[in-house]
Amino acid sequence: MRKYYIDNLRWAAILILIPYHVAMAWNTWSEPNYIFFEGNRVYSSFIVFFSAFLMPLLFLIAGMSTRFALSRRTPRQYLSERVKRLLIPLFFGTLMFMPVLTYLADCYHQNYDGSFLAHYSVFFTKYTDLTGADGGFSFGQFWFLLYLFVISLVSLGVILVIRKLSFGKDVSERKKNLPLWAVLCMGIPLPIFSEVLSIGGKSLMEFTYLFLLGYYVFSREEVVEKLQKHCAWILGVGVLCGALNVYLFIWSGKDLAFANTCMKFLAEWFTILGLLGFGKANFDLQNKITAYFSSRSFAIFSLHYLFVVLTQYFLSKPLRGQTILLFFVPVVLSYILSLAAAELVVRSRVLAFVMGVKKKG
Repeated sequence: MRKYYIDNLRWAAILILIPYHVAMAWNTWSEPNYIFFEGNRVYSSFIVFFSAFLMPLLFLIAGMSTRFALSRRTPRQYLSERVKRLLIPLFFGTLMFMPVLTYLADCYHQNYDGSFLAHYSVFFTKYTDLTGADGGFSFGQFWFLLYLFVISLVSLGVILVIRKLSFGKDVSERKKNLPLWAVLCMGIPLPIFSEVLSIGGKSLMEFTYLFLLGYYVFSREEVVEKLQKHCAWILGVGVLCGALNVYLFIWSGKDLAFANTCMKFLAEWFTILGLLGFGKANFDLQNKITAYFSSRSFAIFSLHYLFVVLTQYFLSKPLRGQTILLFFVPVVLSYILSLAAAELVVRSRVLAFVMGVKKKG
């Protein structure tokens, strides 16, 4: 039976990425971005609050989805699907979309005056911090597909080894009861793992751990039912810690690194658990709206940053100094353009294939 709340949490998280990436143009910690206006603590607070749990949630539910996928597919079929769903869109997006973003960034920051086609040589030969903000090579948002592909391969190997050691049985199917306190304690290794194999603040170890937790722990119905029962206070703790994380990092004006780190990882873990329980309780359903966004969310993920940067670039001069408009107009336009483009993608056999989505209609 399909777990609709997993699909619904996924597309909801992806939709949040549009205002999240628009807000990056105002980050207060000088992180390079394709377009940068000025530091703004309000918009930066939005980024910090959601960054604690947004991508970790996506990796955890990817592990849950893998558990259900491998119950219907052989490992070979699963690998074939990963290539189609992740590797092909990774190459296509990096080759077709990222040169546009880095070209606009080079024009905006470095006053690049060459043609877009000429800039392709810059994109493929300039390797610096991999953000793309200086016009150099970058995976952009497609780092997620790269990480997920690598993690899927590594995790599949772990799963097959454990199956072999368990005489062909999947240990995730064992009915051993997990008390709630044990589930809560599974977040303890996150601060340690976050420093291992970390590239640009994105840890392969942390995300692999979350992926495997999704596979072995949170794919179990009784675990999610426990979270559902306690989701109100668990999510409340996550939101409170997220708010404290924002205050300590953005508003306090003090260097409270240890407390900040504690709040960040408490926010990450408790918010993820709370959202799983809340999603199970309230969004384990399918209707026309949820089915629509579920079928187009992956295309929206690949497309949205292109429209974010395009709208910010072309509105940067007409709306200069109009901070509120310069935030909300690109957000609205990016939603409209991403949805329209996603509709074209899902109705084209070729575009659907290269972007890893199923063709509709």
